[in-house]
This record gives sequence, structure tokens and C-alpha cells, in this order.
Amino acid sequence: MKRKWMAVMVSGALITGASGTYVGMKWFEAEDVQINDQSKDEHFLESTNSKGQSLPDLAKIAQAYNLIKGSYVEEVDDQQLVEGAIQGMVSTLDDPYSIYMDAKTASKFNQTLESSFEGIGAEVTAKDGKILIVSPYKNSPAEKSGLKPRDEIIKIDGESIEGLDLYQATTKIRGKKGTTVTLDIKREGVSKALQFKVKRDEIPMETVFASIKYEGNKPIGYIEITQFSKDTAKDFKRELKKLEKQNMKGLIIDVRGNPGGLLLSVQEILDTLVTSQKPYYQIQQRDGEKLPYYSNLEKSKPYSIAVLVDEGSASASEILAGALKEAEGYTLIGEKTFGKGTVQDAVPMGDGSTIKLTMYKWLTPNGNWIHHKGIQPTIEMKQPDYFYIHPLEVEQTLKPDMNNEQVKIAQKMLDGLGYSPGRSDGYYNQKTKTAVRAFQNQVNLPATGELDVKTAQRLEEEIISAIKDEKNDLQLQVALKYFQ
Repeated sequence: MKRKWMAVMVSGALITGASGTYVGMKWFEAEDVQINDQSKDEHFLESTNSKGQSLPDLAKIAQAYNLIKGSYVEEVDDQQLVEGAIQGMVSTLDDPYSIYMDAKTASKFNQTLESSFEGIGAEVTAKDGKILIVSPYKNSPAEKSGLKPRDEIIKIDGESIEGLDLYQATTKIRGKKGTTVTLDIKREGVSKALQFKVKRDEIPMETVFASIKYEGNKPIGYIEITQFSKDTAKDFKRELKKLEKQNMKGLIIDVRGNPGGLLLSVQEILDTLVTSQKPYYQIQQRDGEKLPYYSNLEKSKPYSIAVLVDEGSASASEILAGALKEAEGYTLIGEKTFGKGTVQDAVPMGDGSTIKLTMYKWLTPNGNWIHHKGIQPTIEMKQPDYFYIHPLEVEQTLKPDMNNEQVKIAQKMLDGLGYSPGRSDGYYNQKTKTAVRAFQNQVNLPATGELDVKTAQRLEEEIISAIKDEKNDLQLQVALKYFQ
């Protein structure tokens, strides 16, 4: 079918401080890319009217407006009533991805495409009435603080978020660089809420990291994509050419923890990797019509490709993973992806405000809708248990015969580092004391066998170091061995 210019599609909401908010998707025919806002509005209204749809009787809305405007105990701003009515209509859809943005919010929305933004560096979504972390960005304040995919936010700066929608919650989290936000988190497997103090910062949008790795003497190209932003496709193509010149024998594309981004970006990447034999994804409209999208590529790459995915791989990352798996038969390695399969269209309202509305479903090459389901990897592989460990919050020294959640976390950390605490149920027995003493000796701390604040800090530092060591990355190691 005719190629279209595609802009933005992100899993949920970017927590981006003063310079960004929700990200949706815009569709225009290629020759209409430069049209102005007014013509876009006219085009949208024409397309709506052309379907023969008529407006409902708006007398009831007018009656409510006049009643509130003329009789409410205090004066009410006209614009406030109008925007409240629009927000009310959108909220009845019960769709966290459909939102109304006033002019100020829409302006911030457009700024999310810039090369950097201020915030905590995470993306959130709403699901089943909960506000969840989709994924923190690589090296962001959110990641460094210990936030993880699927963490549920229950309080912001000490206040419950019950009753808040996605927009209201992210508005409270956003803020200027250098300021701090406190998030109370409910995490699966932890009985008590966890608290994180996250210092907002400038988040650079460097999204492509490439290198050569080796399996024996065989060079394997590796490209990590942390998000699909404005320059990602260009950077990906540049780095891929560099790797190909180094005579690589295979390619690993890593989209673990990648929450999505610009659809145009992932489309341009797929244009270089997927042949024209099958569509790399399909769009399903409300009437059920499916619109397939193809590349013009005639030949597959002369090397195999493996894709690393996990539960933080969402939206555009899933489009890439689904395309490479179903259209080219490449292997996915890791864990089931997040599962976001809808497309939003950002429609300007003519006064600077915008409605971002879910208008389509996107389907994989084989026509699968992965919404709330995710994509299963070809080779399922979890990381070592300590990769998923919760932060250790030691307010008082942990000692033998104690039995609590913090002892349990410490035992798992010690076990992951090879110190064999003997158990991981939270009871501080003699063997746990011996393991703590051995760790303290190793890192030059007083060998008391009791886990004080300094020991806890060093234990967390060692765990973080172990997680960053590629030798412990089981998913990556499986991908490398795939090319043997």
C-alpha cells in the first residue's frame, strides 16, 4: 500500500519534567508532512463528516453549561468548563492511552521529541486502575534509584494517588532538574511498600550503543536500543555499517527495558532488516480493515539476527521484535514483552490543545494482536535471581535471630555473590552470620557478622557491579552462544 509518514507512538506516559509529557502518534500522507495545524484540523473534520456521522443533540450539554455558568455559587471560567467537558468525554473511554491535552500540555508533548528532557527518566502506564512503571531509561535517575518494570506507584511525595488518572499522576511526578520526588512503590513479592527518593535530572536521548562481542574467535555485532527517538534510526544505521565493516558473523539487537518511542524510527530500522515478502506490521482500523506495511528490501542480511527482550520491552520495541520474529524468522531471547498493541493519533483542536485518541490496533506480520499479552521469546531465559532483587533498606543493624524482609533480601544478595547464607527465608541464622562476616572480610569492613548500614551499602554496590558484568548476563550469553 501507499507509504505513510509516521511519527510518534509510545507505550504510556513519559515522566519528563518541565519539557515533556504524553507521546502519541500522528499520521499524514507523505506529501502532507508540511501542512499546518489549521489544514490538519480541516482534514480531520472532513474525514469525520465523510463517514456520514452526525453530531448528537448537544442541548443537554448546553443546558448543563448554562446552569453551572449562571447558578454555581462562585464564578466559573468559561474555558475551564469547556475543557472539563472534553476531559469528561475522554475519561469515559476508560482508556489510559486516550487523553485530552490543553495548550500548555500539548506544547510540552511536542517538546518530548527533542534531544534531551528533564525528569526522572521513566515511562509509566495505567492498567487495571493502577499506575505502573513500564521501564526506567538506561542510566537514568529512575534506574539508579532502583525502580523496576511493573512497579506500582501508590504514593507521590507522601500523598496517595488513588483516584488520579495517568495524566494527573505523571504531572505530580514531573519537575525541574535538581528537585526530588518521593515515590512509594508496591512491588510483587514484597510485603511492605518500598520508598524511593529520586532526584530529577536532564535525561539525554542517546539511544544507540554498539560494540563487537566475541563468541570464541567469532565477532558478533551488538546494538542496544534504549528508546526509539528522533535520531535513533540514523544512529542505528551508522553503527550497523561500522559493525558490518568489521566482518561480524551475526547481530544481537537488545531492546530490553526499551519502552518504545517514535514509530517512524522503528519503521526506518525495519526497512533495513525485513524483506518485502511479508509486512513488518499491520494496522487494524475500527471497521476491521487491516492495512499492511512493507519494506522495499529484496534480500535478507547475510548474517543471522537475535533479539533480546524482557518485560520492559514495550510498544515500538514489540513492533521490532514481532517483525523480526514473524517476518524473518529471527530468534527472540529473554522474557515475555510488556504487551501494548494500540495506536494513538494526536489530533490538534485548533487552539493549541490536542486530543490523543486510540484509533487503531497494530498487529504483527501474522496478524497477532499482542495487547496485554506480550510476545513470547523463542528461547525463554531469565536472569539470575539477584537481577530482580529489591533494594536493601537497613534502618537498624540486622542481627542473628531476626526474621524479616530485609534479612531475606540480604540473604539473596549474599547467595548471588557466592557467600552461601544457607537459607533465603528471612531468618538470620548462624550460617547467615558466617556469610556476612566473610563478605565483610572481603570488602575490608569490620567482620562483626552483623549487617549494619555500611555493610548493606557495600552489599548493594557489589550486586550492582555483578549485574553490570556481562559474564553474569545469562540472556546475552545465550544470544552469543546462539551464533556458535
